[in-house]
Amino acid sequence: MLINKILKTGLIILFTTLLSINLGCSSDDDSSTESIELTVNGTILFDDGDDFFGDVDGDFTGNGGSAERTFLWRNSLNTADYNADITSSTNGLFKMEVKDADGNVVLNKTLRGGVEPDSFSGVTASGTSGIWSVTISLSSFNGDGSFSLSEGD
Repeated sequence: MLINKILKTGLIILFTTLLSINLGCSSDDDSSTESIELTVNGTILFDDGDDFFGDVDGDFTGNGGSAERTFLWRNSLNTADYNADITSSTNGLFKMEVKDADGNVVLNKTLRGGVEPDSFSGVTASGTSGIWSVTISLSSFNGDGSFSLSEGD
Protein backbone atom coordinates (compact mmCIF):
# COMPACT_ATOMS: atom_id res chain seq x y z
CA MET A 1 0.00 0.00 0.00
CA LEU A 2 2.80 2.40 0.90
CA ILE A 3 4.63 1.55 -2.33
CA ASN A 4 1.48 2.33 -4.37
CA LYS A 5 1.18 5.75 -2.66
CA ILE A 6 4.83 6.54 -3.32
CA LEU A 7 4.54 5.47 -6.99
CA LYS A 8 1.33 7.44 -7.44
CA THR A 9 2.84 10.57 -5.88
CA GLY A 10 5.99 10.18 -7.96
CA LEU A 11 3.99 9.83 -11.19
CA ILE A 12 1.93 12.92 -10.35
CA ILE A 13 5.09 14.95 -9.68
CA LEU A 14 6.70 13.69 -12.90
CA PHE A 15 3.58 14.42 -14.98
CA THR A 16 3.21 17.91 -13.48
CA THR A 17 6.88 18.69 -14.12
CA LEU A 18 6.71 17.51 -17.74
CA LEU A 19 3.50 19.45 -18.34
CA SER A 20 4.95 22.69 -16.96
CA ILE A 21 8.11 22.27 -19.05
CA ASN A 22 6.01 21.68 -22.18
CA LEU A 23 3.78 24.69 -21.53
CA GLY A 24 6.76 26.91 -20.79
CA CYS A 25 8.36 26.24 -24.18
CA SER A 26 7.17 27.77 -27.41
CA SER A 27 8.13 27.34 -31.02
CA ASP A 28 9.11 30.15 -33.37
CA ASP A 29 5.70 29.78 -35.04
CA ASP A 30 3.92 30.80 -31.83
CA SER A 31 5.84 34.08 -31.55
CA SER A 32 4.85 35.48 -34.94
CA THR A 33 4.40 39.24 -34.92
CA GLU A 34 2.50 39.38 -38.22
CA SER A 35 -0.95 40.83 -37.73
CA ILE A 36 -3.81 42.67 -39.41
CA GLU A 37 -6.55 44.78 -37.82
CA LEU A 38 -9.54 46.03 -39.83
CA THR A 39 -12.06 48.45 -38.33
CA VAL A 40 -15.29 49.65 -39.94
CA ASN A 41 -17.27 52.48 -38.31
CA GLY A 42 -15.42 51.81 -35.06
CA THR A 43 -16.09 48.05 -35.06
CA ILE A 44 -13.15 45.65 -35.35
CA LEU A 45 -13.99 42.98 -37.92
CA PHE A 46 -12.98 39.53 -36.74
CA ASP A 47 -15.24 37.52 -39.02
CA ASP A 48 -17.23 38.01 -42.20
CA GLY A 49 -20.88 39.06 -42.20
CA ASP A 50 -21.15 42.30 -40.22
CA ASP A 51 -23.88 44.64 -41.55
CA PHE A 52 -23.55 48.40 -42.01
CA PHE A 53 -25.96 51.16 -43.07
CA GLY A 54 -25.12 54.68 -44.14
CA ASP A 55 -21.59 55.89 -44.78
CA VAL A 56 -18.77 53.40 -44.22
CA ASP A 57 -15.44 54.58 -42.77
CA GLY A 58 -12.76 51.93 -42.40
CA ASP A 59 -9.22 51.84 -41.05
CA PHE A 60 -6.64 49.08 -41.17
CA THR A 61 -3.16 48.38 -39.90
CA GLY A 62 -0.81 45.55 -40.69
CA ASN A 63 2.50 44.23 -39.55
CA GLY A 64 3.27 41.93 -42.48
CA GLY A 65 0.12 39.86 -42.07
CA SER A 66 -2.60 38.84 -44.50
CA ALA A 67 -6.37 38.78 -44.02
CA GLU A 68 -9.63 39.06 -45.93
CA ARG A 69 -12.91 40.30 -44.48
CA THR A 70 -16.30 40.70 -46.14
CA PHE A 71 -19.09 42.81 -44.71
CA LEU A 72 -22.56 43.75 -45.97
CA TRP A 73 -23.58 47.31 -46.68
CA ARG A 74 -27.03 48.70 -47.47
CA ASN A 75 -26.92 50.96 -50.55
CA SER A 76 -30.32 52.33 -51.59
CA LEU A 77 -28.80 53.87 -54.76
CA ASN A 78 -27.22 52.36 -57.89
CA THR A 79 -23.65 53.60 -57.38
CA ALA A 80 -21.31 54.36 -54.51
CA ASP A 81 -18.59 56.94 -53.96
CA TYR A 82 -15.36 55.33 -52.76
CA ASN A 83 -11.97 56.38 -51.48
CA ALA A 84 -8.91 54.50 -50.19
CA ASP A 85 -5.44 55.56 -49.05
CA ILE A 86 -2.48 53.56 -47.73
CA THR A 87 0.83 54.33 -46.08
CA SER A 88 3.23 51.45 -46.64
CA SER A 89 6.90 51.24 -47.56
CA THR A 90 6.85 47.53 -48.44
CA ASN A 91 5.34 45.47 -51.24
CA GLY A 92 2.12 44.43 -49.44
CA LEU A 93 -1.28 44.71 -51.14
CA PHE A 94 -4.59 46.34 -50.25
CA LYS A 95 -7.58 45.28 -52.35
CA MET A 96 -11.18 46.52 -52.23
CA GLU A 97 -13.91 44.64 -54.09
CA VAL A 98 -17.55 45.75 -54.01
CA LYS A 99 -20.46 43.70 -55.37
CA ASP A 100 -24.00 44.97 -55.88
CA ALA A 101 -27.20 43.31 -54.62
CA ASP A 102 -27.14 40.89 -57.59
CA GLY A 103 -23.54 39.85 -56.87
CA ASN A 104 -22.03 41.76 -59.81
CA VAL A 105 -18.63 43.39 -59.25
CA VAL A 106 -18.98 47.19 -59.40
CA LEU A 107 -15.51 47.97 -58.00
CA ASN A 108 -12.26 46.03 -57.94
CA LYS A 109 -9.22 48.17 -57.05
CA THR A 110 -5.80 47.33 -55.65
CA LEU A 111 -3.02 49.42 -54.11
CA ARG A 112 0.53 48.13 -53.78
CA GLY A 113 2.71 49.28 -50.90
CA GLY A 114 5.90 51.20 -51.61
CA VAL A 115 4.80 52.47 -55.04
CA GLU A 116 2.58 55.24 -56.36
CA PRO A 117 -0.32 55.72 -56.52
CA ASP A 118 -1.03 55.17 -52.85
CA SER A 119 -4.71 56.14 -53.10
CA PHE A 120 -7.76 55.84 -55.30
CA SER A 121 -11.21 57.42 -55.38
CA GLY A 122 -14.21 57.73 -57.65
CA VAL A 123 -17.66 56.31 -58.31
CA THR A 124 -18.40 52.61 -58.74
CA ALA A 125 -19.98 51.18 -61.86
CA SER A 126 -23.76 51.19 -61.78
CA GLY A 127 -25.35 48.24 -60.01
CA THR A 128 -28.52 47.04 -58.36
CA SER A 129 -29.47 48.78 -55.12
CA GLY A 130 -29.94 46.77 -51.95
CA ILE A 131 -27.49 44.80 -49.83
CA TRP A 132 -24.00 45.12 -51.32
CA SER A 133 -20.98 43.12 -50.19
CA VAL A 134 -17.59 44.70 -49.58
CA THR A 135 -14.44 42.57 -49.40
CA ILE A 136 -11.23 44.07 -48.06
CA SER A 137 -8.08 41.99 -48.62
CA LEU A 138 -4.66 42.69 -47.18
CA SER A 139 -1.73 40.56 -48.29
CA SER A 140 1.69 40.75 -46.58
CA PHE A 141 0.65 44.27 -45.66
CA ASN A 142 2.90 46.40 -43.47
CA GLY A 143 1.54 49.88 -42.79
CA ASP A 144 -1.84 51.50 -42.35
CA GLY A 145 -4.63 53.01 -44.35
CA SER A 146 -8.24 53.97 -44.59
CA PHE A 147 -11.20 53.58 -46.94
CA SER A 148 -14.71 54.92 -47.24
CA LEU A 149 -17.95 54.24 -49.07
CA SER A 150 -21.08 56.31 -49.35
CA GLU A 151 -24.18 56.10 -51.51
CA GLY A 152 -23.55 57.54 -54.96
CA ASP A 153 -25.85 59.01 -57.62
